[in-house]
Amino acid sequence: MLERRMAETFVELADTLVVGFDVIDLLHTLTERCVELLDVDAAGILLADQRGTLNLVAASTEQARLLELFQLQDEEGPCLDCYRTGSLVDCPDLSAIPQRWPRFTVVARAQGFAAVIAVPMRLRDEVVGAMNLFRVESGDLPPGSARMAQALADIATISILHERALTQRGVLVEQLQSALNSRIVIEQAKGILAERGQITVEAAFLHMRAHARANNRGLSEIARAIADRTLDIEDLLPPRAPVAE
Repeated sequence: MLERRMAETFVELADTLVVGFDVIDLLHTLTERCVELLDVDAAGILLADQRGTLNLVAASTEQARLLELFQLQDEEGPCLDCYRTGSLVDCPDLSAIPQRWPRFTVVARAQGFAAVIAVPMRLRDEVVGAMNLFRVESGDLPPGSARMAQALADIATISILHERALTQRGVLVEQLQSALNSRIVIEQAKGILAERGQITVEAAFLHMRAHARANNRGLSEIARAIADRTLDIEDLLPPRAPVAE
């Protein structure tokens, strides 16, 4: 059953090479599939902008999102090391002494995580970002899980870089910068929808994504429509329960 789901996931990610390409949706799918298929509890992805600065683009949970943002703000953590070296970074026990990232460890433990593995998103010498996999229990990943995580990251990286020669750096930078700009709009739209519907930001994102897919529109397009007030937000929210008289 697991092998079949793995194969389906590879097909799902590879489909981005031939169908409508939405970087943000692809990377959110990647974080969800990592949690589903690997022995991890959350995942987050950072991509580099044109200056080589990492930015958060996807996270499977709010706890992972907050931890990734702390990494970026504090400039300390496994994902940053992974991006800088282009190599996998594995820490099966964040509380082990000596601690590799003391400040990051405090925040990670506060968010309920005890172990982390960071996987580079790279193709040959081109490193475009890194993916963090978080676990609530300390210990090594099961045999083969790290390789599978790298394979999933590789397929996403190929999707990001597809149809772009490595020499066409300007085109790649524009693609990644567009994704980062879209992420800002998506965060704004999540906040608007969460406030209007009195729901969590995670639920707001799920409603946005479902609406985008149901209407064959890009996630970024739906987010801009919400932010611009050109989309009726009530169309995205679940039906409200009738008030008892």
